[in-house]
Amino acid sequence: MLKVNDAKEMVLGIVQDDPLFVALQHTPLEENLYQDAYLTDIDESKHYTIAEVAGWFDITDAMLRYYLKPFEQYIFDNASPNVNGNIRLNLPAIVRLRMILLLKDEYRVRGIKLLLGIDDNGQLLKHQITATTMDSDDLSHKIDVLGNVLQQMIQTGLFQILPDEEQGTLQVNINQDFLAQNIQRLSADSALQIEEIQKETVELKQENEHLQQQISELQENSVKDIVQKIRERHIENEIVSTLRTEALRLFSEKHKVSFFTKMFKSAQIEMDKEQFVLSYISQHLEERLEVALNDYYDK
Repeated sequence: MLKVNDAKEMVLGIVQDDPLFVALQHTPLEENLYQDAYLTDIDESKHYTIAEVAGWFDITDAMLRYYLKPFEQYIFDNASPNVNGNIRLNLPAIVRLRMILLLKDEYRVRGIKLLLGIDDNGQLLKHQITATTMDSDDLSHKIDVLGNVLQQMIQTGLFQILPDEEQGTLQVNINQDFLAQNIQRLSADSALQIEEIQKETVELKQENEHLQQQISELQENSVKDIVQKIRERHIENEIVSTLRTEALRLFSEKHKVSFFTKMFKSAQIEMDKEQFVLSYISQHLEERLEVALNDYYDK
């Protein structure tokens, strides 16, 4: 069983130079990456099924597939995700998927694609930091410093980091709108500054009320997460029910039998019907579910 420090060291060995880790680093979400329960017993040499990984992260199989599909090239690092015809994930793939799930609420799919430099065709642009021959401790320190600087630049709002599709790199541009707004703010008269100071004083006096409000918001977010998972499960069940109805109708149209056939071969007919229904659902579920979830999250 791995200790917390050992799990952190193992994860850091995977995510160094990863653009999603840069976005997570020095935020409260970073610790979640090292403290997940699955890390204590995971075997680095094994591959795990979608159902196993979904269980670790408390999401449905369909939800996991929804976030796998747009980022397969990144998650599996250009390797084949199929083992004996089924999708399997090794430890690096699981860690990359975990970072996507941690960032999904803030960035959504489109924002994560932007961080990774994935173009409209789903191709991953190469913008990893090139390794050098310097001492590993020195390199690690410099990467930490650069990552911290980059994170602080993003948080100021003054800079925009966008992928250059032609060069396959990231470009840092000045946010002109943000700059203009701040120039106007700096040119405001002293009366406005006094008003801001007074407002901050009032906010300090109401600190207890704000803390109480934050607690309420955290409770509300927990309820929203539960409702969201229930809704996702409900969507999946609705689609399965619809596909089953379609399959039964198609089977009836293709296999019209006489009264005597039904009497003497009813058991075989029922077995054939059930196999047809299961095959039809398996064939169409993922596509239908992806469309439904896209519609749900885009609302």
